[in-house]
Amino acid sequence: MLLPSIPLSNETRDLFLEAGSSLFYCIFRQRMPTPTSRIEIPADESQCTLRVSGHSVTLTSLQKAFWPELGVTKRDLLQYYADVAPVLIPHLRDRAMVMKRYPNGVKGKCFFMKRAPSPRPKWIRTCSVEHGSGSVIDFPIAQNSASLLWLVNLGCVDMNQWYSRCDDIDRPDYLHFDLDPVEGTPFSRVRDVALIVGEALGKLGMKTFAKTTGASGIHIYVPIVRKPLQKLVWTFAKALARNLEEKHPKLVTAEYRIAKRPKGRVLVDYNQNAWGKTLASVYSVRPQKRPTVSTPVTWEEIEGGVEIGDFTIANVPARIAELGDLWAPLNSKTGRFKLDPLL
Repeated sequence: MLLPSIPLSNETRDLFLEAGSSLFYCIFRQRMPTPTSRIEIPADESQCTLRVSGHSVTLTSLQKAFWPELGVTKRDLLQYYADVAPVLIPHLRDRAMVMKRYPNGVKGKCFFMKRAPSPRPKWIRTCSVEHGSGSVIDFPIAQNSASLLWLVNLGCVDMNQWYSRCDDIDRPDYLHFDLDPVEGTPFSRVRDVALIVGEALGKLGMKTFAKTTGASGIHIYVPIVRKPLQKLVWTFAKALARNLEEKHPKLVTAEYRIAKRPKGRVLVDYNQNAWGKTLASVYSVRPQKRPTVSTPVTWEEIEGGVEIGDFTIANVPARIAELGDLWAPLNSKTGRFKLDPLL
């Protein structure tokens, strides 16, 4: 379950409610000092305005059911992101965000947005990206907790950021592989393939970081020196995936056409490295039957039989409190692999 709300005396709470000032009560609760300075979103309000990261953020439809069968509300989703923001924001900062919006919860219709909606708060930063058609799209950026909650309030269940930063959108600072089981393939095989990919990258001298996707697979990332163009990073990923397919034909496929993928295999998806593609971020909630979370895991956990369903919004904040951010090295300037000699 989510952590309890900050306690107020009944007298204090009733004072504000009797005055008909639920909005002020919401703001008051946010300003209450706590040992961890936790952002607290009220559980008994339908709307409130909080002061976050020096900005006023209005959160709406807090009681709307986002996972109706489980009784998980939009407020619960917002509270999760508020709790993990300190470790999540460094992975999103300075990157264009593609919005996948579920305004009526995960069972409702969803739609993609690239351009930051207008009107929007003046403090929402954008990343201007010119596309092949010549059009320039201003993507929003989750630069701090305020902008993160603003995005989630739009119905963004998961976070999907670009692989490159806004100051050089053609050069990513990590290489990655999306391990996706062909329909009917058990997750145990995804773990097996993850170990194969991790070993292959390790033999090249790369530091690898794994996470569950929160949906059906595993993501493996490698922090690289930001120099090669995205197209070249994609080319390397394709070559490695094809090589693994040749070496492990009974486990691995690199076939991008769904109809031609052999059964029982795991797709080592290199194509997600293409320009403009995105994957669900680390610590992203996924729009699945349960509010599962894309969670960093150790290689020992993969060997030990970790499962997708092990991580949800109910337990990931406690895991972070215990282990910290296992993916923090991805944001370090040191220890990054120089990919261009291999190209």
